[in-house]
Amino acid sequence: MRNWVHLIASMLVALALAIFATTPPSPTSPSNDPAEASAERTFEQVERIASEPHPTGSPANDRVRAYLIAQLESMGLEVKTTSGSLGPDALKKLAHWRGEQTAAPTEFVNVIGVMKGADPNLPAIGLMAHYDSVWGSPGAADDAAGVASILETVRALAAEGSPRRDVVVILTDAEELGLEGAWHFFKTDPLAERIGALINLEARGGGGIASMFQTGPGNREGVELYANTVDRPAASSLAAFLYSVLPNDTDLTAALERGGYTAYNIAFIGRSGLYHSPLATPGNLDRGALNHMLAQTHSLARALVNAEQLPQPTTDAVFFDAFGIVTLVYAPWLGWVVLVLAALGYASGYRATKAKDGSVLWGAGRTILLLLGGGVLLYGLNLLSGAGVGAGYYDRLAAIPKLTGMAALAVLSAAVLIWGGKKHGPKARLGAAVPLLLIALAGQWIAPTAAYFIVIPLMLAGLVEAVIARAGDPLGRSAAGVVTALVVGYLLALGWQIMQGVGPSMPFAVVLPAALAVVALLPLWPAQKRPRLVAGVLLAAAIGLALWVRFDPVPPTVAVYSSLKPS
Repeated sequence: MRNWVHLIASMLVALALAIFATTPPSPTSPSNDPAEASAERTFEQVERIASEPHPTGSPANDRVRAYLIAQLESMGLEVKTTSGSLGPDALKKLAHWRGEQTAAPTEFVNVIGVMKGADPNLPAIGLMAHYDSVWGSPGAADDAAGVASILETVRALAAEGSPRRDVVVILTDAEELGLEGAWHFFKTDPLAERIGALINLEARGGGGIASMFQTGPGNREGVELYANTVDRPAASSLAAFLYSVLPNDTDLTAALERGGYTAYNIAFIGRSGLYHSPLATPGNLDRGALNHMLAQTHSLARALVNAEQLPQPTTDAVFFDAFGIVTLVYAPWLGWVVLVLAALGYASGYRATKAKDGSVLWGAGRTILLLLGGGVLLYGLNLLSGAGVGAGYYDRLAAIPKLTGMAALAVLSAAVLIWGGKKHGPKARLGAAVPLLLIALAGQWIAPTAAYFIVIPLMLAGLVEAVIARAGDPLGRSAAGVVTALVVGYLLALGWQIMQGVGPSMPFAVVLPAALAVVALLPLWPAQKRPRLVAGVLLAAAIGLALWVRFDPVPPTVAVYSSLKPS
């Protein structure tokens, strides 16, 4: 009974931490200080920019551009436009949007503004977003939210007084057609050479936390500035590593290929069904997401523009936010220390027990079964839900909440079935950790900036084993409760972010975080009377969600140019 009490209490705390970590802060009340950035003013800008779809080359796009030029000039910036012709791939995409065989030659037009600083010889900072939308979508999130956040940041900086260095505003066109405006700027504009630090803003959806998911190489100094500046952080070197190996691009791609910038890429990807959607209107935009993007942009820009020296490329760092409260930054080599501490903790628990309540091999086998079996199960359920050849990209994005529920029920079902209805002693718990320790070893060797999400939970779980071995109850049980809440809370938040990122195609990616959560839970794992029945009910619910996704009508959120259209 005590295990159940500790487990339920820990899980409630874990759930609360996960919700807090994945929920953007609510917009603050309007401030009378003109130097403070206002979420209300930012939203008003979104309403103006995203009043209608405005793809490159359209009259609506011309109207948005004229409005942006007027706004920047009213703030005292020197404004210019630069233009170029769309390439063949961009024209082909534009023709597809219009439902035509070919598209007439079309120009893109970038809007560039410069706010003069006190010392024009210092490297400038750049603020970048794209102002074009896709065909048929007002683009309130992608990327009116980014453009509006930049306008409000610039307004606040101007109200604060003359900054130390110049601010270059880069509002690109034709991002949705292949980053055409960004490539043009960074290849041809002399201002590109003057920029020393760059913030790019993006969105893929309509809400959620705004996360700093990409940096430039040698990011330690830049990340340390972020950690010391942003009050409600959302950042991850794991996300930065994964983004670097996935085939995704934003305007920052053009900047990083040119090189020489301390860079920050910030975006939100919640409410993914609204990505490129005709329903991506200002009214459907998550105001909390907009506020979170604005707050990070303004804080970073203010720190950068007034810095005596901009962050310089040095070495890469491990970084992540702890539940949106603080950003932790450390050198990658410390991961080896954390991994050794994890192994020592489990070893101390093993040495201290004489009980014959399970074997190392028994525990290791069950973790391997959870990793492999859970992965196969989720792969199969994803196919059942309609993934694969012929699946609609935007339809699958809209299904992410259901797919997340499917994945959670499936891995929970597998865990209950595999670990059964008995409590597990130190030897079994060590065995359960061994495969994960080996994975952590490989991760630390191959991708040291991304392995923290494995090595730190294992270190904390190993610490619990050492406390249980040395102190016993009630201290050991209390330590297990605290660590379970922290580890499971973090991994729940990570699992939600993974599902938002790759869930429609690779829900099995959550199996590793799930296995780590189970290992953290084992000291509190309660005896269950009918684990097979419980596992069966959970699996049936997961199958039900998969079928719901498969047979659900195409939602009205899908892009108007999608091959799948709502009935």
